[in-house]
Amino acid sequence: MSFVDTLRQWDEGVTAFERQDLSEALKIFLSIEDPNSKIYFNMGCLQLLNQDLEAAEKAFDCSIGKDEHLAIAFFQRGITFYRKNRYEESLADFQKAFKALRGNQLIDYKALGLRYILYACEVLHNVALLEAQLGNWEKAQENLVKALNYKTDAKLSVIDRALQSILKQKLFKPVEFPTKLLFKPNKHYVAELEKKDYLGKAKVVSSVVPKDEFSGFAPLQPQVTSDLFLGEPHTVLFEFVPETSDELAVVPGNIVFVLQKGADNWASVVFNERRGLVPYNYLERLEISLASKKNAETPAAPTREPPSRPERIQEPTTDGLCVVKIHYTFNFAVSLPLGSPYDVLMAKISRKLNVPSAGITLRLTAETSAENVIDEKAEMEEVWRRASSGRLTLWCSVREVSDVHFVAIHPYESSNPEDLSFHEGDTITLLSRVNQDWLEGLCNGNIGIFPSSFVREVPVNGNLDTSD
Repeated sequence: MSFVDTLRQWDEGVTAFERQDLSEALKIFLSIEDPNSKIYFNMGCLQLLNQDLEAAEKAFDCSIGKDEHLAIAFFQRGITFYRKNRYEESLADFQKAFKALRGNQLIDYKALGLRYILYACEVLHNVALLEAQLGNWEKAQENLVKALNYKTDAKLSVIDRALQSILKQKLFKPVEFPTKLLFKPNKHYVAELEKKDYLGKAKVVSSVVPKDEFSGFAPLQPQVTSDLFLGEPHTVLFEFVPETSDELAVVPGNIVFVLQKGADNWASVVFNERRGLVPYNYLERLEISLASKKNAETPAAPTREPPSRPERIQEPTTDGLCVVKIHYTFNFAVSLPLGSPYDVLMAKISRKLNVPSAGITLRLTAETSAENVIDEKAEMEEVWRRASSGRLTLWCSVREVSDVHFVAIHPYESSNPEDLSFHEGDTITLLSRVNQDWLEGLCNGNIGIFPSSFVREVPVNGNLDTSD
């Protein structure tokens, strides 16, 4: 089978998968005579979705045989062994996946046609799970501590929860590859599969108005699309300024083609290669003749108001996300999962304003009364209940951050560049609260994050006595 044929079938298989026809996608992939490592990987993923673990194992074996450096294939075969309760082989594959990362924090497979990032900390997370599954709790903890050196902000909570489970000698769920992703062929190669018409198609370039006497800032333009033959020509009598993206701006004298007139008295028209809605009572049907009308009287103002605007269907939010609009000295918006805790919401706003969260006051309304203030004690369920159609509006103000200090009750040595090191007795100025276990602070001219269990807050005007 030629490379072109392989490429065409690969693209057809991915297309079938995207329309959720899994059996057809798998059938197409299996018909490819000499699949590469990525196509074998796609077969394995589809077999996993079908719960055919034996076939999935063989497909990932072939993928690794074609490319022994494909870390994501080792990762997926490790998941397959885990589901078959073959924990030692699963552990070995996750260790091989980590080795294939070659000390990097992550591998982004986007350049290879897979919109997925494999994180080293997630691979170590699964290594720790398998060690725990085999009863090696100390090794499991060592791997999770090692994962902290490779963590990113987005993956910090996953490692923290796993550590808490290991300390209680409880098992946890593995990190798994998403079920809706496959390797895709290079889009530039796929584009070359399409037949090209180098001559192009003829287009209409002459105006329907024999003599164009219009002068001004928006002269009549030739209609160059075939849509003009589908509608009736009309001339615009009055200027119309659109208020939504569905509507079309026109001025007196423009020639538009009405494709459809709705019962609500709005017309779908084409003008200058653009489609949009215009009130039909702003238009007048144009009788095309050999000569343009001369000395036409200026039309009177419309006899009635424009019709009510068509209802616009509100697009639902995806994946449970909520758009929170914040009124400040300027308005901005942040997006986060509906029902997120207070700390997550404040972290988003703090990052947007580049201001420590301790200096931000969040309110339900524009009024500055105490009952409208949202703080860490607020019932967030009540706040999120105010959201409508995935949207919520809040108000905020920024104040000078009051001096909140902590005194170190234990020394802390940083294991990562973003951590803050300090000695017992050092004073630390709070910059923000990352979560309930981690804080961000300033100490000895350095800024970083540190565990809250290593410090104690100093009351305002309090002393710095470090005695227990």
